[in-house]
Amino acid sequence: MKTRKKGLLSPDFFIPNVGLLLLAVVLVEGMYAVWLRPRAEVLMIERRAYLAQGSAGAGKLQERHIALIIKDREPEVEVVFCLWGMFFLAYKFFQTRREQRLLEEDFIRVQPGERILPDDALDRYKELREQVERNSRWRDRLLPECILAALHRFHATSSIQDAAMAVKERAELRADQLDSSLSLVRYIAWAIPAIGFVGTVRGIGDGLNHAEEAIKGDISQVTSQLGLAFNSTFVGLMLCLVLMYFIHIVQSGQEELVMDTQAYCRDRLVDVMKVPTKDESAGILS
Repeated sequence: MKTRKKGLLSPDFFIPNVGLLLLAVVLVEGMYAVWLRPRAEVLMIERRAYLAQGSAGAGKLQERHIALIIKDREPEVEVVFCLWGMFFLAYKFFQTRREQRLLEEDFIRVQPGERILPDDALDRYKELREQVERNSRWRDRLLPECILAALHRFHATSSIQDAAMAVKERAELRADQLDSSLSLVRYIAWAIPAIGFVGTVRGIGDGLNHAEEAIKGDISQVTSQLGLAFNSTFVGLMLCLVLMYFIHIVQSGQEELVMDTQAYCRDRLVDVMKVPTKDESAGILS
């Protein structure tokens, strides 16, 4: 199994770490500039007008519009991070589905009643390796790698158990790689509520700076900063819950891919392998 290069310009690094982040920033900043900030300003003007009406406008202030909840900088960063994580998970989900479709291919091509012998394994290995090199869809994919490893090990050791172990080793290694590939989105899921707590601390701190004004009767600045404090944590926790659910879906798909690949190799390859007995070997030689 070849380890993919992880350079700064490699697709495995650049697409999730840079490309998807830039895409999320552009989309969110565009949404905020075109719709959300102007809408929030209109709602704030309406809010002040309702407050000026006293009890007559109090009933109209019970519902909080989403634009007022996420209008500040910290919630915006949380939305960017959440969208970045969702794009990353969609990218990983697409990769997993692309590998799962390979399970519909017939890589073994064994006729009913036919058995794979150690002497035949090398020819099958070379043939499949050439096909993988020609077909970019099969390159660096788990299923062809497991089959090639099993055929090579079976030819070298003439042991069906060793061939099955080769499949298990490749599958476990890929499972570890898939789990490690989700480390970025796990960081994002941790960072979102952390950004919310930063907004909470900033909001409380800025609110305390206006405590003197509140004592004199003007509590508008204090309530505005406390709104930032609570909104940041609220948005962060809600987005984290959503992101963690989709992490679970993608991780389950990756685990299913590894298990289905092992089952494919066991049913279609390992179970049709055969080590000839001495009498059968002598008959073949004669």
